[in-house]
Amino acid sequence: MEYIIRVIDGVIDNRIEAFNAINIIGPKGCGKTRTAKERCNTVIEFQDEEKRAGYMAVAETSPNLLLKNEKPILFDEWQDAPKIWGAIRKNCDDNPEEVGGYYLTGSSSKKIATPHTGTGRITEIIMYPMTLWETGETNGQISLSKIIEDPSYEFDGAISDITLEDLFFAACRGGWPRCLALKSKKAKLQIAKDYYRQIIGTDISAVDGVKRNPEWARALLWSYARNMATTAKKKSIYGDVTSTQNVSNSTLDTYVAKLEELFVIRDIDAWTPQIRSKTAIRSKKKHIFVDPSIGIAALGLNPEYFRNDLDLFGHVFENLVLRDLIVYGSAHGARILHYADDTGLEADAVYQTEDGRYALIEIKTGANRIPEAEKTLLKFRDVIRAHNETALKNPDRPRAVYREPSALIVICANAPIGYTTDNGVKVVPIGCLRD
Repeated sequence: MEYIIRVIDGVIDNRIEAFNAINIIGPKGCGKTRTAKERCNTVIEFQDEEKRAGYMAVAETSPNLLLKNEKPILFDEWQDAPKIWGAIRKNCDDNPEEVGGYYLTGSSSKKIATPHTGTGRITEIIMYPMTLWETGETNGQISLSKIIEDPSYEFDGAISDITLEDLFFAACRGGWPRCLALKSKKAKLQIAKDYYRQIIGTDISAVDGVKRNPEWARALLWSYARNMATTAKKKSIYGDVTSTQNVSNSTLDTYVAKLEELFVIRDIDAWTPQIRSKTAIRSKKKHIFVDPSIGIAALGLNPEYFRNDLDLFGHVFENLVLRDLIVYGSAHGARILHYADDTGLEADAVYQTEDGRYALIEIKTGANRIPEAEKTLLKFRDVIRAHNETALKNPDRPRAVYREPSALIVICANAPIGYTTDNGVKVVPIGCLRD
C-alpha cells in the first residue's frame, strides 16, 4: 500500500534538524511504524520472529553493534530490548552533531522505565489516528492555520461534497490506517471494535503488568462514551460505573490514568484570555476519546444508528473535529483548548498559537445552527472588547487588556460551501478542512 503523507511528517521534519533521535509514541495502530519506516535506511523489528532471537541477543550483550547499521535506523518495539535506549543516548552524547540518526517506535501498552532520560538527545513526538483530510474524506481546500495567520486569506466558494452519512461512517470507522487497506465497509468497521476489545481485555492490564477487571474498564469507557465531548464531572462518570459495579472511585482513578497512558481518552484543558489568570485551572476539562470510534464501539453502535439520533452524533462530531484540531494544531505549535464560564459564554474549541494569537471555534452538525454559532462567537468578541474599553478608561491605572481573537470560526458538518459572513465569521465545512 502506498504511503500517505501524514500531518506529523512536517513535525518530524522540524525535529530531526535539532535532535539525534526521535521517539514516536501514540495509540496502537495509528501508523507510527509505517511513518518511521519511510524515513529509515535500516529497520530493526524486535518482533520479527525470524530475526528476533538474534536481535535480542545482540541488544542484551552488545547493543552498540546494532547502531553500526546504515542510518537512519528504526528500532521498532524497542521496549522489548530496553538497553537500546541507553546505547542510543550514549551515542548521541558522543556524536551531538549527527542529528536524525535514530527512530524509536513501540506499543503504548508497554511502559519501560529507562535509567536515563533522553532529554536534549531523544525527542518525543505524539502521533494520533488519521484526520479526515489524511483519510481522504475532506478535500483540504481550506487551511485552518492560514485563516489564523493571514487576515487576507480567502476561501469563500470552497465546495464540500461530504454527507452526514459519510461522517457517520468515518466516525465509526475511525482514523486507523489499517482500514485503508481493506475493501469492504463492514470489514473497516471491525478495526475499532477489535481495538476496543483489546483495550478492556488486555491492554489496560499489560500497560504496567497489573491485573485489572475488564468489566470495570468496559463500564468506565461506556460512561466516558455517554459523556463524549462534554465537561461532565468525574463524580458523575464514576457514578455510572458504581451503580452496577462494586468498585471504588480511587480504583477508577487508576483506570482513567492507564487509559490516558494508552492514548484512549484525554482531556481538553480550559482556556482563559489572560494567561496569568487562574480561571483555566478552576474550569472543568472536556472529555474526549483520542479517536471517537473507540467511544462508539464502547456504546455498541454502528453508522445507521445515528440516522435517528443526531443529538448523540453532535457530541461524536465534536469529538471527531477536536481529534483533527489536535493533530492540526500540533503541526503548527498550537494548543487546542475550550472555554465555558458561569455567564453561559462558551467556545467549543480555542486554537491558541505559541505567540498568543487564537481563534474561537464553534462546532455544529447542521448548517441551520450556523446563525446561532455566529451569535455566540460575536458575543464572545464583544465581551472582550467591552472589557478592554473598561480596562483603559483610567489611563493612570490601566487594567489588563485581553487580546482579541484572530478569527471566529464555525466548523460545520453539512455546510455545502465555505464562506465569510457579513460579520467576519468564517464558516468552514468539515469536508474542506485541513491544517
